[in-house]
Amino acid sequence: MVIDTLTGESKVLKVDILHDVGRSINPAIDVGQIEGAFVQGMGWLTTEQLVWNDKGYLSTHAPSTYKIPTAADVPEHFKVDLWHEPNREDNVFGSKAVGEPPFMLGISVFEALRDAVAQAKGPGATVQLTAPATAENVLKALKD
Repeated sequence: MVIDTLTGESKVLKVDILHDVGRSINPAIDVGQIEGAFVQGMGWLTTEQLVWNDKGYLSTHAPSTYKIPTAADVPEHFKVDLWHEPNREDNVFGSKAVGEPPFMLGISVFEALRDAVAQAKGPGATVQLTAPATAENVLKALKD
């Protein structure tokens, strides 16, 4: 991950995922689901901030009012491998769920940002990084 010190924006440069889907029924679909879920989770924890106006209405209610991940946010190096063993449970062809679990892998991006802030602040410093880790929240964590 790289953080632009002028803008505070971050970019994930490299992602390697090994995911257990059991026996894949369609590896191309499974890899696509994993990639999409990871990018969606990354956006959830880095850019998709909820903002309410002074009347209590949600201002960021649609993709037109908040930043969602785009193709430009996909890491340059994005490698997904599928674990080779089938599911041991009795199910359809030994497969496993693949759509939702990789979404939570976005936590790794948030934690990488938190670690970067900790490194910038120096040994023993505490880090209070609020999710989503927007550029503003990263800057605030660096200043606190």
